[in-house]
Amino acid sequence: MEADPRFAGFVAERGEALLRYGYVLAGNHHDAADLVQEALLRLRASWPRLRAKDNPESYVRTTMARLHTATWRLRRRELLAWDLPEQGHHDVLPDGDEQAMWQALAGLPRRQRAVLVLRHYEGLSDAEIAKTLGISRGTVRSQASRGLDKLRSAIPTGGPGIPESTRREYEERR
Repeated sequence: MEADPRFAGFVAERGEALLRYGYVLAGNHHDAADLVQEALLRLRASWPRLRAKDNPESYVRTTMARLHTATWRLRRRELLAWDLPEQGHHDVLPDGDEQAMWQALAGLPRRQRAVLVLRHYEGLSDAEIAKTLGISRGTVRSQASRGLDKLRSAIPTGGPGIPESTRREYEERR
């Protein structure tokens, strides 16, 4: 397969944004890097037919979301066990009010986190999220509701991370 400079340019231009998206999906830098790498490998294999399209980034992001979903589907059947390292390592989270929100988001189950990221970070509709993750629209709504409830209980009202306008909107809907 011949090297295409447009593919290298795409990776150089959008690589960091894809890594940030992977971090929001996966909750840690290692899994994010794995998602980006696997998605870019798949894009490279499909590049001849996708390069003519306007938005190869959409293909990569959809692939990353599906890979993330496939990973938690496989892991829920596995019983993982390993020895803890002698020294723990914690990823650096943003400073300020967002830190509590990021920690609470990282504590959500994978499906709830994926739904919330796709809805609020990517701005996708329920139908688009359902198609991306291969689940029903009802599952999207229930996972979003459960995830938001867990976030609200993890971050006390008046606490950091949730803007006052979001709190008011939530209270009005209840």
